[in-house]
Amino acid sequence: MSLQAPEFFAELCLPFTDSTVVGNTYYATPVAGVPLRLRIGFTATIHADTYGGLRLAVVHADRGEIDAVTLGFVDHGTFHRRDEAHHTSAHSKQYGTFDKYHRPGRPSWEGAVTTGLRDAIEQYTAVWFPGAWQASAPSRAAGRTAHKTVPPPPGPGPGRTR
Repeated sequence: MSLQAPEFFAELCLPFTDSTVVGNTYYATPVAGVPLRLRIGFTATIHADTYGGLRLAVVHADRGEIDAVTLGFVDHGTFHRRDEAHHTSAHSKQYGTFDKYHRPGRPSWEGAVTTGLRDAIEQYTAVWFPGAWQASAPSRAAGRTAHKTVPPPPGPGPGRTR
């Protein structure tokens, strides 16, 4: 079954116009005329066909990979809401991950909130590709999932006790 990688990377709303997805990997040339490329792939866990994050790599056209970082889904809250809603235990293999199996017509990464990942990717790529985000940044709201925040219950007001 497909991971629907093109849709996942589209959800991130990365601003790089010179980019493509091949298989389950995203490739981009964030700055034209520079020999550095960006490669983003899914990181596997110890469980078969289960993914726990993204691996970003800066690749030089002649020298190969020169730097890499792994962004864990748990560390960036990608599946926090989904796991909380489903009461997924932090000690289970499903916590903060997704696998290749999914409901028909739905992505395997259903329930992902990509805001934290996108922010981390922006911070990382700003070091290697300065100005690339400002040059062609799409609307940040386009790839983010809207969530309603429930206000806290009213606390005791002045002169009121519980």
